[in-house]
Amino acid sequence: MKSRTRREFGCLTGAMVLAGLAPRLAAGEAKAKVVVVGGGIGGATAAKYLAASTRTIEITLVEPKLNYTTCFFSNLYLAGLCSLESLTHGYKTLAQRYGINVIHDSVAAVDPVAKTVGLKSGPKLPYDRVVVAPGIAFNYEALAGYDEAATQIIPHAWNAGPQTQLLRRQLESMEDGGVFVLVAPPNPFRCPPAPYERASLVAYYFKQHKPRSRILILDAKDSFNSQDLFLDAWERHYRGMIEWLPAQFTGGIKAIDVKGRSVKTASETFKAAVANVIPPQIAGQFAQQNGLVDQSGWCPVDPITFESKLQPGIHVVGDATSAGDMPKSAFVANSQAKACAFAIAAALTGSERQSPHLFNTCYTFLSPDDAVSNAVSFKPVAGTIKIIDNFVSQVQESVETRHQAAREAQSWYAAFTRDTFR
Repeated sequence: MKSRTRREFGCLTGAMVLAGLAPRLAAGEAKAKVVVVGGGIGGATAAKYLAASTRTIEITLVEPKLNYTTCFFSNLYLAGLCSLESLTHGYKTLAQRYGINVIHDSVAAVDPVAKTVGLKSGPKLPYDRVVVAPGIAFNYEALAGYDEAATQIIPHAWNAGPQTQLLRRQLESMEDGGVFVLVAPPNPFRCPPAPYERASLVAYYFKQHKPRSRILILDAKDSFNSQDLFLDAWERHYRGMIEWLPAQFTGGIKAIDVKGRSVKTASETFKAAVANVIPPQIAGQFAQQNGLVDQSGWCPVDPITFESKLQPGIHVVGDATSAGDMPKSAFVANSQAKACAFAIAAALTGSERQSPHLFNTCYTFLSPDDAVSNAVSFKPVAGTIKIIDNFVSQVQESVETRHQAAREAQSWYAAFTRDTFR
């Protein structure tokens, strides 16, 4: 494995997008039908790229919500650096420009024998292939004292929208000098750097508005993604404001006292002015109910087509997958969805199947003008997916390099969401 520069990775990922817009597909005589379940990054990308690939497939996207708010960049909202509206995207362009039939409904179940997707409102949609992007669910049973009802008092804010707004209001109303307790989940979970980016940007908010306040991270792990970059940034930007306690120090998280707004560990109970509990995670409920999940709690998939290893004809993309070295991130969901779309198009039109190009690119803010990035390329190897190349920001980077990364991150967000929803 060799390391590349950030610029080289930009060229690679751009080439992937251009290749995806002009695949060599043969026209079929009859329209095949593909139903995509879930309109997050994975589902919306799969629907768009199938539609952009060929006019010989009829595509239906089923999503209950009218809009999608990105979880990535929502930590900027918590810091007061952007609005939630700026992170919210609709499906009109997918319908109008690409001819995708967008249905706002929930799916009751997939019948793999009859090859139909049943909607909760009653109709059944026939399909030749179905793509599901069920995302994550929270494993409340693994965290004593914390359940879905508790999220209205102690938010997880791990799905952007009302939960993020609730946490923001609590931070705004917190008295200066209070302690913000953040419970970080065990691996694997959605967006590995995000809990620590959240701590960084909440510290930035405190520094501007509540400078006597502190942040305590109670981690279910003994180490975390890009730890050296975060520890360096916390010392430079927020000295004395952020304390990280690994599981080996506390003995692990034992329970959440919602009424007392405190977190119990094996060694001590920590009282919070504001608490943010990010629970352990598993594949989304839809995946669990439709036989797509193995004993790991995630969905095993073919590393080339992303077809389920448990339910033939059903493809799974995004955070719910168990996909080798690929982390659970929005860019990974986008990359998997493109590979899946091209594989389905090839199978249904009889055209040549292309080898998938799989990438992850992630920007993380340490302060508004200090950002780092992580870019990785992957390849299917021996039935799984392995890292073959990477770029990672280094601790000793210059101030100007970090400023440039922060500017690139804003452009990345605009280009990425345009690639998915427009």
